[in-house]
Amino acid sequence: MSVTHRVNLLPSLARQLTRSLLLATALVAAVGHAALPDFAGLIEEVSPAVVKINTVQKVEPRAAQRSPSGSQQLPEMFREFFERAQPQQPSRPAVSLGSGFVISSDGYILTNHHVVEGADEIVVRFADRNEYTAEVVGSDRRSDLALLKIDASGLPTLKFGDSERLRVGNWVVAIGSPFGLDYSATAGIVSAKGRSLPTERGENYVPFIQTDVAINPGNSGGPLFNLDGEVVGINSQIYSRSGGSIGLSFSIPAEVAQEVVAQLKDKGVVERGWLGVVMQDIDRALAESLGLDRPRGALINAVEPDGPADRGGIQPGDVIVEFAGKPITASGDLPHVVGLLAPGRSVEVELYREGRKRSLEVEIGALDESDQRAARRDGSDRLGLLVEALDERQQRALQLRGGVVISEVAAGSPADAAELRAGDIIVRLGYSQLLSIEEYDSAVTQAPENTPIYLVFYRQGRAISRTIVIE
Repeated sequence: MSVTHRVNLLPSLARQLTRSLLLATALVAAVGHAALPDFAGLIEEVSPAVVKINTVQKVEPRAAQRSPSGSQQLPEMFREFFERAQPQQPSRPAVSLGSGFVISSDGYILTNHHVVEGADEIVVRFADRNEYTAEVVGSDRRSDLALLKIDASGLPTLKFGDSERLRVGNWVVAIGSPFGLDYSATAGIVSAKGRSLPTERGENYVPFIQTDVAINPGNSGGPLFNLDGEVVGINSQIYSRSGGSIGLSFSIPAEVAQEVVAQLKDKGVVERGWLGVVMQDIDRALAESLGLDRPRGALINAVEPDGPADRGGIQPGDVIVEFAGKPITASGDLPHVVGLLAPGRSVEVELYREGRKRSLEVEIGALDESDQRAARRDGSDRLGLLVEALDERQQRALQLRGGVVISEVAAGSPADAAELRAGDIIVRLGYSQLLSIEEYDSAVTQAPENTPIYLVFYRQGRAISRTIVIE
């Protein structure tokens, strides 16, 4: 290469070097903007209002062989996460611990229902080592929230933030007492919102916030903060095979907590809205058959006779896409919305019927009315089920010749053990194809005891085979 060629390359190399330097500068700036937030100031500010909760429960001689109180209310893998030391001797009490936080300076404290359920003594301990005996003002199993009161004043408090404004990817911080390690702080991001985690009773009234914050036994009932130091959630459940954190934690949104707190303070109990329907999600094939532009909404499989939905004109086969101004993307969204509405309130419902959009007005019922109606019904059958006929519209939507829809599953029954749920559609029991209620009743009556029986049912449009045993 000649000298001339070398000289001519210098300007090109200079330009490349300049571009590289500019790119490096931009990358450094980007990294600086994406740096982790400093949580130290936030944690220092809010920690004084976070408390450790110790409970003592008198136990019967066989209590050491029982599952922790309330744990059977949740599906497998989803369990409350508070630490309970089972007694070594039948005469010793069971001791458990959890977390909570002060919501008003005159001594009101919020925690989880399962932390204090069945407790004979509740002791609240602050970071400054002061301890108080607490009384339960009210406790709500369906939301897993409990309101406590201690005799104190001038306490540090936390304020609620707007959980609806949370976005997936936002930073959040949890403070609690995992495994008894007082006032531990962990951080992570919001992984998802509006998670439906139905209990084994089929109840689904909390649109959980999912995070990857490390939560462990003892964190239960503690606060989840945004970066402004506001409580956006109350830590309630984890998903874990080992019992420890694997990055799947679930918190009750502040929006739900504030409504529950207001009712517990006022009445000591929580009144929830009730609609009286059995529903399922909609897949692509169902959406096309029902005249929808895309899979969305809650498909109504059955309507409680003379219930709120029935009185408001909602029919099986309807697809609810909006309720009280809230969009219904999946079937699990509907109980989240209905449960927060006051009984007696009239709301507008947007739905699709036979491919056409309609508007109805429905007066919300009370969930305790649902409980009373269920108690008045005839007893369940040998499988532990109450069922209803599958109507023609449902048959067309699912391309079935017939079947029966489960409206209720009795706790502890053979159907419960087989993990059947309300809304499932049974089409075969043993060698019998079930096209009607009469065929179902006959098959159940003739079913043998203590023998696995072949069972086929549909859930969310998908056929599932299982066995069921009548003891």
